[in-house]
Amino acid sequence: MKFRPLHDRVLIKVLDSDEKTKGGIIIPDTAKEKPQEGEVVAVGNGAKTDDGKIVKMDVKAGDRVLFGKWSGTEVKIDGKEYNIMKESDIMGITKSK
Repeated sequence: MKFRPLHDRVLIKVLDSDEKTKGGIIIPDTAKEKPQEGEVVAVGNGAKTDDGKIVKMDVKAGDRVLFGKWSGTEVKIDGKEYNIMKESDIMGITKSK
């Protein structure tokens, strides 16, 4: 990939959630669960403090994370859709690589 996020930003591939319940009911996008799951594709070097030190990132490429439905900015890179957000917008890691 030719993209590397800067500072404390993270590039996430959003994982599709099921559009049907086990009973076969179709769930519209507006009614889906708020937190979304995604896979971290790339991370920046970390946030800089006022004195110039870099704060290490807690997430790394390959981690599965939860984030708010409306977090970040949707972008298209090489024809694929991703989300770019600050690390602080991520609620937690569900599976670490």
